[in-house]
Amino acid sequence: MALLYYSHETFSQHDTGAWHPERPERLAAADRGVMTSGVKVERVVPPEIAMADLTRLHDARYVAAIERFCSQGGGFLDQDTHTGPGSWEAAMRAAGAGIDAIKRLAKSPTGTTAFLNVRPPGHHALAAQAMGFCLFNNAAIAAARLVEDGHRVAIIDWDVHHGNGTQDLLDHDPNVLYVSLHQYPFYPMTGRVFDTGDGVAAGTMVNIPLPAGTAGDVYDAAFDQLIRPVTERFEPDWILVSAGYDAHADDPLAEMRLASIDYHGFAARLAGLLAPNRIITFLEGGYSLSAITASVAATMRGYDGLEYDGVASTLTSPPTAWEALEEAKQVQRSYWEL
Repeated sequence: MALLYYSHETFSQHDTGAWHPERPERLAAADRGVMTSGVKVERVVPPEIAMADLTRLHDARYVAAIERFCSQGGGFLDQDTHTGPGSWEAAMRAAGAGIDAIKRLAKSPTGTTAFLNVRPPGHHALAAQAMGFCLFNNAAIAAARLVEDGHRVAIIDWDVHHGNGTQDLLDHDPNVLYVSLHQYPFYPMTGRVFDTGDGVAAGTMVNIPLPAGTAGDVYDAAFDQLIRPVTERFEPDWILVSAGYDAHADDPLAEMRLASIDYHGFAARLAGLLAPNRIITFLEGGYSLSAITASVAATMRGYDGLEYDGVASTLTSPPTAWEALEEAKQVQRSYWEL
């Protein structure tokens, strides 16, 4: 497999403030994962996004306000989300990476895929509001461009937090399937199992809220028993992955119990649903540097069909996690044959 690997020095210049968990060192950790994964890497410089692509989902006045705020030195947009003078270019390139990956992968052999080692992350960003470390919704922006070009898109979000921004921006669109596995109750307190999409898009939001302590056994069952059959029936042309690594057992901000081998399995399952050159992976959360490195490497090896080369997991989920999965399956049976 060839990997289009998007990174840029400006992402390290996005200033989140002292002691912030979403820090530049995360990029270096992900880079180590890519470079030790064993896949063939082609580095790509992410361009800044065109304003027409950015404002397809984000309010133009909000975009202008973010540019102005950063140019004036930045600061806190809310209690969690901080910017500095370099944050504007970083956000523009983070959002532009997905659009560029679409164009390149459309012309690439089926064995090529893309990993976007970008920051700021995106899946909490709303149309006119930054939150949860996010300024612009990188994956949703790419999905909206694909839909405008006539495609059907599945977004698989395995970040430990629910992507409230992605859901809010796309829950009315029948051409987008959004699947989120997330700790619940937990920040941002959205992603209830009964949130399934609006109007003609009913059934296109698949929320799988799971209790603290959930491990890879339940995640694997969710992929096999719910995510795979729903995605196959939806028949997407593209899969976009909001790849947070904060559900890892070593992550300091959450309480889930995934191991790096689990991300290998997720990627391998997605590669079995669609050719890798129709899969784009966006870095979202993840705050243990060692977990990011091992999990990114595992993800890339999973896409490539390479065996996992780390330690197996013996972690298991509590009964409440299995019950939560069954509830999610029952809700989705109103829309899909499972």
